[in-house]
Amino acid sequence: MQAHPVASPSTERSLQEITLRARPVTGVVEDYDTLLSLVGDRRLVLIGEASHGTHEFYRERARITRRLIDELGFTVVAVEGDWPDAYRVNRYVMGMSDDPDADHSLADFRRFPTWMWRNQDVVAFVEWLRARNDTQRSPSTKARFYGLDLYSLRASIEAVIEYLDQVDPTEAGRARERYSCFDHIGGDGQAYGYALATGASDPCETQVVAQLIELRQRAGIYLSRDGWVAEDEQFYAEQNAQLVRDAEEYYQQMYRAELSSWNLRDRHMASTLDALLDHLDHQGGRTKAVVWAHNSHVGDARATAMGARGELNIGQLARQRYGGDTFLIGFSTFSGRVTAASDWGGPAERKHVRPGRSESLEWLLHGADLPAYWLATGELAGDDLARPRLERAIGVIYRPQTELASHYFEARLLQQFDAVIHIDRTQALVPLERTSLWVEGEPPETYPSGL
Repeated sequence: MQAHPVASPSTERSLQEITLRARPVTGVVEDYDTLLSLVGDRRLVLIGEASHGTHEFYRERARITRRLIDELGFTVVAVEGDWPDAYRVNRYVMGMSDDPDADHSLADFRRFPTWMWRNQDVVAFVEWLRARNDTQRSPSTKARFYGLDLYSLRASIEAVIEYLDQVDPTEAGRARERYSCFDHIGGDGQAYGYALATGASDPCETQVVAQLIELRQRAGIYLSRDGWVAEDEQFYAEQNAQLVRDAEEYYQQMYRAELSSWNLRDRHMASTLDALLDHLDHQGGRTKAVVWAHNSHVGDARATAMGARGELNIGQLARQRYGGDTFLIGFSTFSGRVTAASDWGGPAERKHVRPGRSESLEWLLHGADLPAYWLATGELAGDDLARPRLERAIGVIYRPQTELASHYFEARLLQQFDAVIHIDRTQALVPLERTSLWVEGEPPETYPSGL
């Protein structure tokens, strides 16, 4: 273990407080008893991750989620994944598809980064969901799996048309005509945004709004079929139409204003979550949902440098709408390995994670000298945890050579999360499709030591 530098008195007090309040995570069922008692009867638990490629984050998130479902009545898992891709998984876990296993149900996650959802930990969780749901007699007590993200422009267009082909072939023809506005770029969102930015294409905003309005206006006709399955399918189609509308706006902004596109994306994810809760509440009961997304989406943006730049996220929006019904959990690691790419669209690699910087939250949490533990932030008051401190965020790309500029931002932990789980040394997530770069792994000592 790397030694700490000489610490200031305030840092020493914070280290003592962390050590005193740390609850070890050892792999036993009781690890999260107190965490579940803090959740209590809240209806939203948002669980983050400090990277999109760390095995322990996925494993512990699934452990907590299983207990929330089994013991506290949560029935929705909503993830930072595309709506149509995740809905195929939902059909599988609800026993409504022909997919023979979880691996097949995850097959629609073909967009980069495939390893984010096509990995061993997600397969194990999806199989658990299916086995658990098979024991439930009522659909209302089964746990569902949904995606909140908006990158699936083409897939969502296809899903709307496929639904209309079944319930209203005439309207399906009109939908094909409206969505043909995207034909010249093949329904690729980034290509659409670039074409708009360069003046090579006209916006499709009028057409996608018209299609969404038409689908909503005709919902009563489509729901004349009885049963919750018909309601779910109509809701799925309407959310796809909403996604196309939001994705069109998102890709319009992508090449114009980075801040605007970030906020559009998180507002879309938050509104999709709201729509899910409203839809399932209408079917009966008070729906409770678990959200899986990156720390940068889950931790309250108002407590970070993101908020200072005018950015918002799901965690902030959930707290603002649901108040005390929301519980936010973050993750942290000091060092280890991670599955990530070097560039957008690149192959999955197994990379070394540099030890946390001496001025970072990761370094401070490392000082507890425990392999894994969690903290309830409401029990902490140390100056070094209340003030802004560097915090690391690794997404699907990891560039250790420029880590300070690329992966660190300032955050106030006590306001950012209600609880944080620290795994001191972590392992790389195992993709279902492993590249040679991943199998061989990054050679050791590819960066200067002692940073």
